[in-house]
Order: sequence, then C-alpha cells, then structure tokens
Amino acid sequence: MDNRKPTLNLGSGKDWRKDCINADIQPEKKPDWVLDITKVPWGQRLITRLGDFYVEPGMFSEIIANDVLEHIPDLVSAMTNCKNLLQSGGTMNIHVPYDLSYGAWQDPTHVRAFNENSFLYYTDWHWYLNWPDKFTLTQMGYELSEIGQEMLEKKTPQDIILRTPRAVDALQVILTKD
Repeated sequence: MDNRKPTLNLGSGKDWRKDCINADIQPEKKPDWVLDITKVPWGQRLITRLGDFYVEPGMFSEIIANDVLEHIPDLVSAMTNCKNLLQSGGTMNIHVPYDLSYGAWQDPTHVRAFNENSFLYYTDWHWYLNWPDKFTLTQMGYELSEIGQEMLEKKTPQDIILRTPRAVDALQVILTKD
C-alpha cells in the first residue's frame, strides 16, 4: 500500500497534470481545487478525482509551482501556506522567471521576478517571518538563454553569466520543508 501523500500542482492553468491535485485561482481553467493560495480554507472538505481530503497542515508530499509565484502579490502568505500544506520532508518544486530575463517583465501580470537570493527569507532568514520552521534550499538551477549558453561554452564564470542581462531565462528551485 502506498502511503505517499498527493502532490499539489499550484497554478495548474496551462500545466494541468493527471497525477496531481490541480489548483488554480481561475475556475475557468477547470482545476480540481479553485484556490487562492494566500487564503487557504483550513478544515474545508476537498472533493477531487484523486479522493476526498480535509485541508490540513502536512496534507501534501510535494507542491509544484511552475510559473506561478511571479503572479502572486502576497508571496509571504503564499509561501507560508505552501510550507504549512507540506509534510515534513516534503518538497516544493519551483520554476520562476529570472530578474534579468526578457520573460520577467514582458508579462503584465507578473508582480515580481526572482534571483538567486529570492528564497533567503524562506530558508536561512525564516525567523524574520516569525516562522518556527523553514525550508531548506535543496537545489537551484538556471535555465540559460541562447546568450547564456554561448557564454557557458566560452567558459564564462557563472557569476558573470548571472549578472548579464538576458543570459538567464529562469530559476529552477527545490525547497524542502524541515
């Protein structure tokens, strides 16, 4: 018997996944759960095609946030709720636009972009948010643009690539709940 808890696919709109509980703020995207992640309805019964659940802390083993965090005005509330929805040892897999990329600001619905320091308050500086627990940064990767790929091939140091406008398109981050 598999005791693994389900995966939450946050902001599932264009990335609906058969093996996840798909959550989106827009009902027209037909998610399993119409959810504003900044206002989690704790204690509510959630009826999905993967089963019935009560919305409670630690109910997910994984959260996928693929191109969604850049759209959320109150990111601290969203990240707090994501942390609380995850079981201990659960992971949050994040894909976000890099702050110097074209994609960071071409979309008028983006309210922020990210860089390699953007997750410090959810990990090392969690005390600043009055969190009793935190995330650990497990992995951080960079999705390079054509410019970044050319720089990498020329053996340009990573810190130069990261500071070069349009060289990095996105960050791929995995946070693990302690």
